[in-house]
Amino acid sequence: MPLLTDDAPALPLDAQGILELAARSMFQLFSSVSQGMFLVDRSGRIVWVNEGYQRFLPDLGFSSVDQFVGRTVEEVIPNTQMRRVLETGQPVLIDLLTNKAGTFVVSRIPLRDDADRVIGAIGIVLFDHPETTLQPLISKFALLQRDLDDARRELASQRRRSLVVTGDGERRSKYTFASFIGSSPAAAEVKRQARRAAQSSSPVLLLGETGTGKELLAHAIHAASSRAGGPFVSVNIAAVPDTLLEAEFFGVAPGAYTGASAKGRDGKFKLADGGTLFLDEIGDMPQSLQAKLLRALQEGEIEPLGSNKLVPFNVRILAATSRDLAALVREGKFREDLFYRLHVLPVRVPPLRVRRSDIPALVEALGEDLALRNGTPPPELLPEALALLAGQPWRGNIRELRNVLEQAVMRSDSQSIDAAQLERILREAGVEPAAPAPVQDAPLVSEADDESRYLRPLAEQVAELERRAIAAAMKAHSGNKLATARQLGISRATLYGRLENPE
Repeated sequence: MPLLTDDAPALPLDAQGILELAARSMFQLFSSVSQGMFLVDRSGRIVWVNEGYQRFLPDLGFSSVDQFVGRTVEEVIPNTQMRRVLETGQPVLIDLLTNKAGTFVVSRIPLRDDADRVIGAIGIVLFDHPETTLQPLISKFALLQRDLDDARRELASQRRRSLVVTGDGERRSKYTFASFIGSSPAAAEVKRQARRAAQSSSPVLLLGETGTGKELLAHAIHAASSRAGGPFVSVNIAAVPDTLLEAEFFGVAPGAYTGASAKGRDGKFKLADGGTLFLDEIGDMPQSLQAKLLRALQEGEIEPLGSNKLVPFNVRILAATSRDLAALVREGKFREDLFYRLHVLPVRVPPLRVRRSDIPALVEALGEDLALRNGTPPPELLPEALALLAGQPWRGNIRELRNVLEQAVMRSDSQSIDAAQLERILREAGVEPAAPAPVQDAPLVSEADDESRYLRPLAEQVAELERRAIAAAMKAHSGNKLATARQLGISRATLYGRLENPE
Protein backbone atom coordinates (compact mmCIF):
# COMPACT_ATOMS: atom_id res chain seq x y z
CA MET A 1 0.00 0.00 0.00
CA PRO A 2 1.54 3.36 -0.99
CA LEU A 3 2.31 5.72 1.84
CA LEU A 4 0.61 9.09 2.00
CA THR A 5 3.00 12.01 1.60
CA ASP A 6 2.63 15.52 2.90
CA ASP A 7 2.22 16.89 -0.63
CA ALA A 8 -0.73 14.54 -1.48
CA PRO A 9 -3.97 16.44 -2.34
CA ALA A 10 -6.18 16.81 0.70
CA LEU A 11 -9.83 15.76 0.67
CA PRO A 12 -12.31 18.52 1.43
CA LEU A 13 -13.86 18.12 4.85
CA ASP A 14 -16.83 20.47 4.48
CA ALA A 15 -20.14 19.22 3.09
CA GLN A 16 -20.20 21.60 0.13
CA GLY A 17 -16.68 20.69 -0.91
CA ILE A 18 -17.49 16.98 -0.71
CA LEU A 19 -20.59 17.44 -2.86
CA GLU A 20 -18.69 19.43 -5.49
CA LEU A 21 -15.89 16.85 -5.59
CA ALA A 22 -18.39 13.98 -5.90
CA ALA A 23 -20.29 15.80 -8.66
CA ARG A 24 -17.12 16.40 -10.68
CA SER A 25 -15.93 12.85 -10.19
CA MET A 26 -19.29 11.30 -11.08
CA PHE A 27 -19.65 13.47 -14.18
CA GLN A 28 -16.14 12.54 -15.34
CA LEU A 29 -16.87 8.87 -14.67
CA PHE A 30 -20.16 8.91 -16.59
CA SER A 31 -18.53 10.87 -19.42
CA SER A 32 -15.76 8.30 -19.78
CA VAL A 33 -17.68 5.02 -19.36
CA SER A 34 -21.10 5.89 -20.74
CA GLN A 35 -22.08 5.45 -24.38
CA GLY A 36 -23.34 9.01 -24.67
CA MET A 37 -24.64 12.05 -22.77
CA PHE A 38 -26.79 15.09 -23.53
CA LEU A 39 -28.13 18.06 -21.57
CA VAL A 40 -31.54 19.78 -21.68
CA ASP A 41 -32.55 23.10 -20.14
CA ARG A 42 -35.59 23.82 -18.00
CA SER A 43 -37.81 24.11 -21.08
CA GLY A 44 -36.69 20.70 -22.39
CA ARG A 45 -34.47 21.96 -25.22
CA ILE A 46 -31.23 20.15 -26.08
CA VAL A 47 -28.30 22.43 -25.19
CA TRP A 48 -25.32 20.06 -25.27
CA VAL A 49 -24.36 16.66 -26.70
CA ASN A 50 -21.07 14.86 -26.10
CA GLU A 51 -19.12 13.05 -28.79
CA GLY A 52 -20.29 9.62 -27.70
CA TYR A 53 -23.95 10.51 -28.22
CA GLN A 54 -23.33 11.99 -31.65
CA ARG A 55 -22.97 8.51 -33.17
CA PHE A 56 -26.69 7.89 -32.55
CA LEU A 57 -27.79 10.99 -34.49
CA PRO A 58 -27.90 9.42 -38.00
CA ASP A 59 -30.26 6.67 -36.77
CA LEU A 60 -32.45 9.37 -35.23
CA GLY A 61 -32.62 11.15 -38.58
CA PHE A 62 -30.06 13.94 -38.11
CA SER A 63 -26.93 14.48 -40.17
CA SER A 64 -25.31 17.06 -37.88
CA VAL A 65 -25.24 18.21 -34.27
CA ASP A 66 -26.57 21.63 -35.33
CA GLN A 67 -29.82 20.01 -36.47
CA PHE A 68 -30.16 18.26 -33.11
CA VAL A 69 -29.19 20.95 -30.59
CA GLY A 70 -31.80 23.61 -29.87
CA ARG A 71 -34.85 21.41 -30.45
CA THR A 72 -37.13 20.03 -27.76
CA VAL A 73 -36.20 16.63 -26.50
CA GLU A 74 -39.52 15.04 -27.58
CA GLU A 75 -38.92 16.15 -31.16
CA VAL A 76 -35.56 14.47 -31.51
CA ILE A 77 -35.65 11.47 -29.12
CA PRO A 78 -38.79 9.33 -29.52
CA ASN A 79 -40.24 7.72 -26.36
CA THR A 80 -38.10 9.78 -24.00
CA GLN A 81 -39.33 10.39 -20.45
CA MET A 82 -37.08 13.41 -19.89
CA ARG A 83 -40.04 15.79 -19.66
CA ARG A 84 -41.34 13.93 -16.63
CA VAL A 85 -37.96 14.30 -14.91
CA LEU A 86 -38.07 18.06 -15.52
CA GLU A 87 -41.63 18.34 -14.23
CA THR A 88 -41.28 16.15 -11.13
CA GLY A 89 -37.63 16.73 -10.26
CA GLN A 90 -37.31 12.98 -9.65
CA PRO A 91 -34.44 11.06 -11.27
CA VAL A 92 -34.87 7.88 -13.30
CA LEU A 93 -31.71 5.99 -12.46
CA ILE A 94 -32.27 2.92 -14.63
CA ASP A 95 -34.70 2.58 -17.54
CA LEU A 96 -34.99 0.91 -20.92
CA LEU A 97 -35.49 3.21 -23.91
CA THR A 98 -36.37 1.90 -27.37
CA ASN A 99 -36.58 4.05 -30.49
CA LYS A 100 -35.29 4.17 -34.07
CA ALA A 101 -31.68 4.17 -32.86
CA GLY A 102 -32.08 0.92 -30.91
CA THR A 103 -32.65 -0.19 -27.32
CA PHE A 104 -30.63 1.43 -24.53
CA VAL A 105 -30.22 1.35 -20.77
CA VAL A 106 -30.43 4.99 -19.71
CA SER A 107 -30.36 7.29 -16.69
CA ARG A 108 -32.06 10.68 -16.40
CA ILE A 109 -30.92 13.02 -13.63
CA PRO A 110 -32.38 16.46 -12.83
CA LEU A 111 -29.98 19.38 -12.36
CA ARG A 112 -30.68 21.96 -9.62
CA ASP A 113 -29.37 25.44 -8.82
CA ASP A 114 -28.32 26.78 -5.41
CA ALA A 115 -31.97 27.43 -4.54
CA ASP A 116 -32.79 23.75 -5.24
CA ARG A 117 -34.81 24.63 -8.36
CA VAL A 118 -34.73 22.28 -11.35
CA ILE A 119 -32.90 24.10 -14.13
CA GLY A 120 -32.34 21.21 -16.50
CA ALA A 121 -31.53 17.52 -16.73
CA ILE A 122 -28.83 15.25 -18.07
CA GLY A 123 -29.51 12.09 -20.04
CA ILE A 124 -26.96 9.30 -19.94
CA VAL A 125 -26.81 6.23 -22.19
CA LEU A 126 -25.28 3.63 -19.89
CA PHE A 127 -25.39 0.71 -22.33
CA ASP A 128 -26.44 0.18 -25.92
CA HIS A 129 -27.34 -3.28 -27.23
CA PRO A 130 -28.40 -4.44 -23.74
CA GLU A 131 -29.42 -7.79 -25.19
CA THR A 132 -25.69 -8.61 -25.36
CA THR A 133 -24.03 -6.38 -22.78
CA LEU A 134 -26.57 -7.21 -20.08
CA GLN A 135 -27.33 -10.76 -21.15
CA PRO A 136 -26.95 -12.39 -17.66
CA LEU A 137 -29.24 -9.80 -16.07
CA ILE A 138 -31.79 -9.97 -18.88
CA SER A 139 -31.81 -13.77 -18.71
CA LYS A 140 -32.51 -13.62 -14.99
CA PHE A 141 -35.39 -11.20 -15.43
CA ALA A 142 -36.72 -13.22 -18.36
CA LEU A 143 -36.82 -16.25 -16.08
CA LEU A 144 -38.68 -14.24 -13.44
CA GLN A 145 -41.10 -13.00 -16.10
CA ARG A 146 -41.77 -16.56 -17.23
CA ASP A 147 -42.43 -17.59 -13.64
CA LEU A 148 -44.83 -14.64 -13.30
CA ASP A 149 -46.59 -15.59 -16.53
CA ASP A 150 -46.91 -19.18 -15.32
CA ALA A 151 -48.42 -17.95 -12.05
CA ARG A 152 -50.89 -15.76 -13.95
CA ARG A 153 -51.89 -18.67 -16.19
CA GLU A 154 -52.43 -20.88 -13.15
CA LEU A 155 -54.58 -18.19 -11.55
CA ALA A 156 -56.54 -17.82 -14.77
CA SER A 157 -56.95 -21.60 -14.90
CA GLN A 158 -58.34 -21.65 -11.38
CA ARG A 159 -60.75 -18.82 -12.16
CA ARG A 160 -62.02 -20.51 -15.32
CA ARG A 161 -62.08 -24.03 -13.97
CA SER A 162 -65.44 -25.70 -14.07
CA LEU A 163 -67.39 -25.76 -10.82
CA VAL A 164 -65.19 -26.85 -7.95
CA VAL A 165 -66.58 -29.85 -6.08
CA THR A 166 -65.55 -29.93 -2.44
CA GLY A 167 -65.12 -33.00 -0.32
CA ASP A 168 -68.78 -32.97 0.71
CA GLY A 169 -69.98 -32.69 -2.88
CA GLU A 170 -71.04 -29.03 -2.70
CA ARG A 171 -70.62 -26.80 -5.75
CA ARG A 172 -68.95 -23.41 -5.57
CA SER A 173 -68.90 -20.34 -7.80
CA LYS A 174 -65.99 -20.11 -10.20
CA TYR A 175 -66.00 -16.37 -11.05
CA THR A 176 -65.59 -13.12 -9.14
CA PHE A 177 -66.17 -9.51 -10.16
CA ALA A 178 -62.53 -9.43 -11.30
CA SER A 179 -63.56 -11.94 -13.98
CA PHE A 180 -65.95 -9.42 -15.57
CA ILE A 181 -63.43 -7.68 -17.83
CA GLY A 182 -63.91 -4.00 -18.55
CA SER A 183 -63.33 -0.49 -17.23
CA SER A 184 -65.78 1.38 -19.46
CA PRO A 185 -68.53 3.43 -17.79
CA ALA A 186 -71.11 0.79 -18.76
CA ALA A 187 -69.03 -2.07 -17.32
CA ALA A 188 -68.25 -0.12 -14.16
CA GLU A 189 -71.93 0.69 -13.64
CA VAL A 190 -73.14 -2.89 -13.99
CA LYS A 191 -70.45 -4.09 -11.58
CA ARG A 192 -71.47 -1.38 -9.11
CA GLN A 193 -75.11 -2.51 -9.27
CA ALA A 194 -74.13 -6.16 -8.97
CA ARG A 195 -71.93 -5.46 -5.93
CA ARG A 196 -74.84 -3.72 -4.23
CA ALA A 197 -77.08 -6.65 -5.07
CA ALA A 198 -74.54 -9.03 -3.51
CA GLN A 199 -75.04 -7.32 -0.14
CA SER A 200 -78.77 -8.10 -0.19
CA SER A 201 -80.69 -11.35 0.21
CA SER A 202 -83.47 -10.38 -2.24
CA PRO A 203 -83.89 -12.05 -5.63
CA VAL A 204 -81.80 -10.60 -8.47
CA LEU A 205 -82.91 -10.58 -12.09
CA LEU A 206 -80.10 -10.26 -14.64
CA LEU A 207 -81.36 -8.86 -17.93
CA GLY A 208 -79.44 -8.62 -21.18
CA GLU A 209 -78.73 -10.05 -24.58
CA THR A 210 -77.21 -13.45 -25.01
CA GLY A 211 -73.45 -13.61 -24.53
CA THR A 212 -73.13 -10.50 -22.34
CA GLY A 213 -71.90 -12.27 -19.21
CA LYS A 214 -75.06 -12.73 -17.11
CA GLU A 215 -74.01 -16.13 -15.76
CA LEU A 216 -70.55 -14.80 -14.89
CA LEU A 217 -72.15 -11.98 -12.88
CA ALA A 218 -74.38 -14.49 -11.10
CA HIS A 219 -71.28 -16.38 -9.96
CA ALA A 220 -69.67 -13.10 -8.87
CA ILE A 221 -72.73 -11.97 -6.89
CA HIS A 222 -72.75 -15.26 -5.01
CA ALA A 223 -68.99 -15.09 -4.37
CA ALA A 224 -69.34 -11.58 -2.89
CA SER A 225 -72.42 -12.36 -0.81
CA SER A 226 -72.83 -13.65 2.73
CA ARG A 227 -73.70 -17.02 1.17
CA ALA A 228 -70.29 -17.42 -0.49
CA GLY A 229 -69.49 -20.35 1.80
CA GLY A 230 -72.60 -22.18 0.62
CA PRO A 231 -73.24 -24.01 -2.65
CA PHE A 232 -73.86 -22.29 -5.97
CA VAL A 233 -76.22 -24.35 -8.10
CA SER A 234 -77.32 -23.37 -11.58
CA VAL A 235 -79.89 -24.77 -13.97
CA ASN A 236 -80.39 -23.71 -17.58
CA ILE A 237 -84.15 -23.95 -18.01
CA ALA A 238 -83.92 -23.81 -21.80
CA ALA A 239 -81.66 -26.89 -21.83
CA VAL A 240 -83.94 -29.17 -19.76
CA PRO A 241 -87.01 -30.84 -21.35
CA ASP A 242 -90.29 -29.54 -19.93
CA THR A 243 -91.24 -33.02 -18.70
CA LEU A 244 -88.13 -33.21 -16.52
CA LEU A 245 -88.10 -29.70 -15.13
CA GLU A 246 -90.28 -30.40 -12.09
CA ALA A 247 -88.05 -33.29 -11.02
CA GLU A 248 -84.99 -31.16 -11.76
CA PHE A 249 -86.21 -28.41 -9.45
CA PHE A 250 -87.96 -30.25 -6.63
CA GLY A 251 -86.45 -33.73 -6.67
CA VAL A 252 -88.00 -37.18 -6.74
CA ALA A 253 -89.19 -39.23 -3.77
CA PRO A 254 -87.95 -42.86 -3.51
CA GLY A 255 -89.97 -45.09 -5.86
CA ALA A 256 -92.12 -42.19 -7.04
CA TYR A 257 -92.73 -43.86 -10.38
CA THR A 258 -91.72 -46.93 -12.31
CA GLY A 259 -87.99 -46.86 -12.88
CA ALA A 260 -87.36 -44.21 -10.21
CA SER A 261 -84.43 -44.81 -7.88
CA ALA A 262 -85.20 -46.48 -4.59
CA LYS A 263 -83.06 -43.82 -2.92
CA GLY A 264 -84.83 -40.89 -4.55
CA ARG A 265 -83.11 -37.88 -6.05
CA ASP A 266 -82.50 -34.41 -4.67
CA GLY A 267 -83.61 -31.45 -6.77
CA LYS A 268 -81.78 -28.19 -7.34
CA PHE A 269 -83.55 -26.46 -4.46
CA LYS A 270 -82.28 -29.11 -2.06
CA LEU A 271 -78.76 -29.06 -3.52
CA ALA A 272 -78.63 -25.25 -3.19
CA ASP A 273 -79.87 -25.20 0.42
CA GLY A 274 -77.88 -22.60 2.36
CA GLY A 275 -76.52 -21.07 -0.82
CA THR A 276 -77.65 -19.65 -4.16
CA LEU A 277 -79.82 -21.10 -6.93
CA PHE A 278 -79.26 -19.56 -10.37
CA LEU A 279 -82.15 -19.92 -12.81
CA ASP A 280 -80.76 -19.20 -16.26
CA GLU A 281 -83.14 -18.41 -19.14
CA ILE A 282 -86.08 -18.01 -16.74
CA GLY A 283 -88.12 -16.60 -19.63
CA ASP A 284 -88.26 -20.10 -21.16
CA MET A 285 -89.95 -21.69 -18.14
CA PRO A 286 -93.25 -23.41 -19.08
CA GLN A 287 -96.35 -21.89 -17.51
CA SER A 288 -97.25 -25.17 -15.85
CA LEU A 289 -94.16 -24.92 -13.67
CA GLN A 290 -94.32 -21.17 -13.01
CA ALA A 291 -97.11 -21.56 -10.44
CA LYS A 292 -95.19 -24.25 -8.53
CA LEU A 293 -92.02 -22.13 -8.56
CA LEU A 294 -93.96 -19.12 -7.27
CA ARG A 295 -95.41 -21.14 -4.42
CA ALA A 296 -91.98 -22.52 -3.50
CA LEU A 297 -90.53 -19.01 -3.38
CA GLN A 298 -93.40 -17.67 -1.31
CA GLU A 299 -93.57 -20.53 1.19
CA GLY A 300 -89.89 -21.46 1.39
CA GLU A 301 -90.68 -25.15 1.01
CA ILE A 302 -90.92 -27.71 -1.79
CA GLU A 303 -92.73 -31.00 -2.34
CA PRO A 304 -90.61 -33.61 -4.16
CA LEU A 305 -92.25 -35.43 -7.04
CA GLY A 306 -94.22 -38.43 -5.70
CA SER A 307 -94.03 -37.26 -2.07
CA ASN A 308 -96.63 -35.85 0.32
CA LYS A 309 -93.98 -34.35 2.58
CA LEU A 310 -93.02 -30.69 2.46
CA VAL A 311 -89.30 -29.99 2.65
CA PRO A 312 -88.15 -26.51 3.82
CA PHE A 313 -85.22 -24.82 2.07
CA ASN A 314 -83.08 -21.72 2.50
CA VAL A 315 -82.03 -20.51 -0.95
CA ARG A 316 -81.30 -17.14 -2.51
CA ILE A 317 -82.62 -16.86 -6.07
CA LEU A 318 -80.69 -15.32 -8.95
CA ALA A 319 -82.40 -15.42 -12.33
CA ALA A 320 -81.37 -14.36 -15.83
CA THR A 321 -83.01 -14.00 -19.19
CA SER A 322 -82.28 -12.61 -22.63
CA ARG A 323 -85.99 -12.25 -23.32
CA ASP A 324 -88.29 -9.29 -22.57
CA LEU A 325 -90.11 -10.59 -19.50
CA ALA A 326 -92.40 -7.54 -19.30
CA ALA A 327 -93.55 -8.21 -22.87
CA LEU A 328 -94.11 -11.89 -22.04
CA VAL A 329 -96.26 -10.83 -19.08
CA ARG A 330 -98.37 -8.60 -21.34
CA GLU A 331 -98.78 -11.49 -23.80
CA GLY A 332 -99.88 -13.81 -21.01
CA LYS A 333 -96.86 -16.11 -21.45
CA PHE A 334 -95.26 -15.36 -18.08
CA ARG A 335 -97.06 -15.06 -14.76
CA GLU A 336 -97.27 -11.48 -13.56
CA ASP A 337 -97.04 -12.45 -9.87
CA LEU A 338 -93.88 -14.51 -10.53
CA PHE A 339 -92.41 -11.60 -12.51
CA TYR A 340 -92.82 -9.26 -9.55
CA ARG A 341 -91.38 -11.90 -7.25
CA LEU A 342 -88.21 -12.08 -9.34
CA HIS A 343 -88.02 -8.45 -10.48
CA VAL A 344 -86.84 -7.10 -7.10
CA LEU A 345 -83.25 -6.16 -7.91
CA PRO A 346 -83.00 -5.93 -11.72
CA VAL A 347 -79.48 -5.59 -13.14
CA ARG A 348 -79.26 -4.84 -16.86
CA VAL A 349 -76.06 -6.20 -18.41
CA PRO A 350 -74.94 -3.95 -21.31
CA PRO A 351 -74.26 -5.33 -24.79
CA LEU A 352 -70.73 -5.18 -26.16
CA ARG A 353 -71.57 -2.45 -28.68
CA VAL A 354 -72.03 0.12 -25.88
CA ARG A 355 -68.73 -0.76 -24.19
CA ARG A 356 -66.38 -0.74 -27.18
CA SER A 357 -63.45 0.59 -25.13
CA ASP A 358 -63.42 -2.77 -23.29
CA ILE A 359 -62.70 -4.68 -26.51
CA PRO A 360 -58.85 -4.51 -26.26
CA ALA A 361 -58.95 -5.80 -22.67
CA LEU A 362 -61.46 -8.50 -23.61
CA VAL A 363 -59.32 -9.56 -26.56
CA GLU A 364 -56.30 -9.80 -24.29
CA ALA A 365 -58.16 -11.86 -21.68
CA LEU A 366 -59.75 -14.14 -24.27
CA GLY A 367 -56.40 -14.53 -26.03
CA GLU A 368 -54.70 -15.54 -22.79
CA ASP A 369 -57.45 -18.08 -22.12
CA LEU A 370 -57.08 -19.55 -25.60
CA ALA A 371 -53.31 -19.71 -25.17
CA LEU A 372 -53.75 -21.49 -21.84
CA ARG A 373 -56.13 -24.06 -23.31
CA ASN A 374 -54.07 -24.70 -26.46
CA GLY A 375 -50.58 -24.38 -24.99
CA THR A 376 -49.64 -21.65 -27.47
CA PRO A 377 -48.48 -18.01 -27.15
CA PRO A 378 -51.36 -15.50 -26.87
CA PRO A 379 -52.31 -13.82 -30.16
CA GLU A 380 -51.30 -10.24 -30.97
CA LEU A 381 -53.91 -8.21 -32.82
CA LEU A 382 -52.62 -5.39 -35.00
CA PRO A 383 -54.16 -1.92 -34.44
CA GLU A 384 -56.27 -2.12 -37.61
CA ALA A 385 -57.62 -5.50 -36.44
CA LEU A 386 -58.70 -4.00 -33.10
CA ALA A 387 -60.30 -1.08 -34.94
CA LEU A 388 -62.24 -3.55 -37.11
CA LEU A 389 -63.47 -5.41 -34.02
CA ALA A 390 -64.55 -2.12 -32.46
CA GLY A 391 -66.76 -1.34 -35.46
CA GLN A 392 -68.80 -4.54 -35.42
CA PRO A 393 -72.35 -4.69 -33.96
CA TRP A 394 -71.65 -8.00 -32.13
CA ARG A 395 -75.15 -9.44 -32.03
CA GLY A 396 -73.72 -12.40 -30.13
CA ASN A 397 -71.72 -10.08 -27.86
CA ILE A 398 -68.69 -11.53 -26.03
CA ARG A 399 -69.55 -15.08 -27.07
CA GLU A 400 -69.40 -14.06 -30.73
CA LEU A 401 -66.18 -12.10 -30.16
CA ARG A 402 -64.58 -15.16 -28.60
CA ASN A 403 -65.68 -17.33 -31.52
CA VAL A 404 -64.17 -14.95 -34.09
CA LEU A 405 -60.94 -14.64 -32.13
CA GLU A 406 -60.62 -18.39 -31.66
CA GLN A 407 -61.13 -19.00 -35.37
CA ALA A 408 -58.49 -16.39 -36.17
CA VAL A 409 -56.01 -18.02 -33.78
CA MET A 410 -56.59 -21.52 -35.14
CA ARG A 411 -56.32 -20.42 -38.80
CA SER A 412 -53.36 -18.08 -38.50
CA ASP A 413 -49.83 -19.26 -39.21
CA SER A 414 -48.33 -16.45 -37.16
CA GLN A 415 -48.92 -14.93 -33.76
CA SER A 416 -50.04 -11.63 -35.28
CA ILE A 417 -53.58 -11.24 -36.58
CA ASP A 418 -54.52 -8.53 -39.07
CA ALA A 419 -57.83 -7.04 -40.16
CA ALA A 420 -57.97 -9.03 -43.40
CA GLN A 421 -58.03 -12.33 -41.51
CA LEU A 422 -60.90 -11.15 -39.32
CA GLU A 423 -62.88 -9.87 -42.32
CA ARG A 424 -62.68 -13.29 -43.97
CA ILE A 425 -63.92 -15.02 -40.83
CA LEU A 426 -66.84 -12.61 -40.41
CA ARG A 427 -67.91 -13.02 -44.06
CA GLU A 428 -67.75 -16.80 -43.83
CA ALA A 429 -70.08 -16.57 -40.84
CA GLY A 430 -72.58 -14.64 -42.96
CA VAL A 431 -71.76 -11.26 -41.43
CA GLU A 432 -70.82 -8.34 -43.64
CA PRO A 433 -68.03 -6.56 -41.74
CA ALA A 434 -68.86 -3.04 -40.64
CA ALA A 435 -66.36 -0.24 -41.16
CA PRO A 436 -63.54 -0.03 -38.59
CA ALA A 437 -64.20 2.37 -35.75
CA PRO A 438 -62.20 3.90 -32.91
CA VAL A 439 -62.53 2.07 -29.63
CA GLN A 440 -65.05 4.25 -27.85
CA ASP A 441 -68.27 3.76 -25.96
CA ALA A 442 -71.77 4.64 -27.04
CA PRO A 443 -72.95 7.29 -24.54
CA LEU A 444 -75.22 5.97 -21.80
CA VAL A 445 -76.59 9.42 -20.96
CA SER A 446 -76.51 12.87 -22.42
CA GLU A 447 -73.15 14.62 -22.20
CA ALA A 448 -74.74 18.06 -21.69
CA ASP A 449 -72.38 20.25 -19.75
CA ASP A 450 -74.56 21.35 -16.86
CA GLU A 451 -73.48 22.01 -13.31
CA SER A 452 -75.72 19.26 -11.92
CA ARG A 453 -73.14 16.71 -13.15
CA TYR A 454 -70.77 17.96 -10.47
CA LEU A 455 -73.26 17.83 -7.59
CA ARG A 456 -72.07 14.39 -6.60
CA PRO A 457 -69.59 13.06 -4.02
CA LEU A 458 -66.06 14.10 -4.97
CA ALA A 459 -64.74 10.55 -4.63
CA GLU A 460 -67.30 9.38 -7.20
CA GLN A 461 -66.25 12.09 -9.66
CA VAL A 462 -62.54 11.32 -9.18
CA ALA A 463 -63.21 7.61 -9.76
CA GLU A 464 -65.13 8.41 -12.95
CA LEU A 465 -62.31 10.64 -14.22
CA GLU A 466 -59.78 7.89 -13.46
CA ARG A 467 -61.83 5.33 -15.40
CA ARG A 468 -62.03 7.67 -18.40
CA ALA A 469 -58.29 8.37 -18.26
CA ILE A 470 -57.51 4.65 -18.22
CA ALA A 471 -59.93 3.99 -21.09
CA ALA A 472 -58.42 6.83 -23.16
CA ALA A 473 -54.86 5.60 -22.55
CA MET A 474 -55.82 2.00 -23.38
CA LYS A 475 -57.37 3.25 -26.62
CA ALA A 476 -54.32 5.35 -27.50
CA HIS A 477 -52.00 2.37 -26.99
CA SER A 478 -54.29 -0.23 -28.63
CA GLY A 479 -54.75 -2.11 -25.35
CA ASN A 480 -51.02 -2.34 -24.52
CA LYS A 481 -51.04 -2.30 -20.71
CA LEU A 482 -47.34 -1.61 -20.28
CA ALA A 483 -47.53 1.48 -22.48
CA THR A 484 -50.77 2.53 -20.77
CA ALA A 485 -49.21 2.28 -17.33
CA ARG A 486 -46.21 4.34 -18.44
CA GLN A 487 -48.46 6.96 -20.02
CA LEU A 488 -50.46 7.34 -16.80
CA GLY A 489 -47.41 7.20 -14.54
CA ILE A 490 -48.60 4.15 -12.59
CA SER A 491 -47.30 0.62 -12.19
CA ARG A 492 -48.71 -2.28 -14.16
CA ALA A 493 -49.92 -3.84 -10.89
CA THR A 494 -51.91 -0.68 -10.14
CA LEU A 495 -53.34 -0.67 -13.66
CA TYR A 496 -54.42 -4.33 -13.40
CA GLY A 497 -56.07 -3.52 -10.09
CA ARG A 498 -57.98 -0.58 -11.59
CA LEU A 499 -59.12 -2.66 -14.57
CA GLU A 500 -60.34 -5.49 -12.37
CA ASN A 501 -61.88 -3.30 -9.68
CA PRO A 502 -62.61 0.18 -11.06
CA GLU A 503 -64.43 1.41 -7.95
